[in-house]
Amino acid sequence: MTNNTLIIGASGGIGRALVRKFSERGDTVFTVDRKRGHSEKHTEDADNIHSYHIASHSDTEISALVANFKDADININNVVIALGMLHNHDADIHPEKRMEEVSEQSLSVYFAVNSIIPMLWLKHLINIIDRKQATIVCLSARVGSISDNGLGGWYGYRASKAALNMLVKTASVEYRRRVKDSVLVCYHPGTVDTALSKPFQKNVAAEKLFTADFTASQLITHLPKLDREQACHFIDWRGEVVTW
Repeated sequence: MTNNTLIIGASGGIGRALVRKFSERGDTVFTVDRKRGHSEKHTEDADNIHSYHIASHSDTEISALVANFKDADININNVVIALGMLHNHDADIHPEKRMEEVSEQSLSVYFAVNSIIPMLWLKHLINIIDRKQATIVCLSARVGSISDNGLGGWYGYRASKAALNMLVKTASVEYRRRVKDSVLVCYHPGTVDTALSKPFQKNVAAEKLFTADFTASQLITHLPKLDREQACHFIDWRGEVVTW
C-alpha cells in the first residue's frame, strides 16, 4: 500500500529534501507552501507529488485545505511540519544575546511561526490522518529543551521551540485517545546548511554541518524504529532521545 505523506513548509531547505526523499521511496506526497498569489492545486514534475499554496498562518485556509482532503477521502499516514524561524533580517529579528535585546515584536513573530502555526495544523490534521497508523513530526530544536539549557540567550527561539514541544506533547495525549496508533514527534535535525542557520555556520565544525538531504534521510530512517507504544518522542538526527 502506498503511503500518503504531507509536507508542510515544503519550500524550505529541509522541506524540499523531505519531499524528494519521500517521493523517491514511492509515497504519494502532498506539499503545502505559503501562498504566492493563488491557492489552487499545483502538480510538480513527479506524478506522485501534489502541491498546494495557502496562507500558512490562516486558521481558515488551513481548515479549508484539510476539509478538501477529507472530502476527497485522502487519509494521511505521515506528516512533517517543517516550519521554523530563527532570524529575519528585513524585520530586524535575530537571536538575542542578552535580555535587553528582547522585544515584544520579535517574541510575537517567534511564537507565531514556531509555535502557533504548527499547533493550528495539529488541530486540523486529526481529521485526515490514517486511523490505523499515523506519524506526525514537527521540526523542533535541541535549544528548545528546558533541561538542556545551560548557555542561555536566544530567548525567543528557545521559548517558542519549548512551547512547540509542550504543544506537541499535549496534543499527543488527545491524539492517542482519538487515533489509537498515532505517534507525534519533535525532531531536532542538527545544524543544517539552510538559510535558517546560514548566519551562524562559521562557528560550526564542518562535520557537524549537515546537508538537508542527510537530516531528511535520518528522519525517514528513524521513524519506523520508534516505540509506537509511546505517544510522543523528542529525538535528534541520530535517533537519540533529547530531554524535554
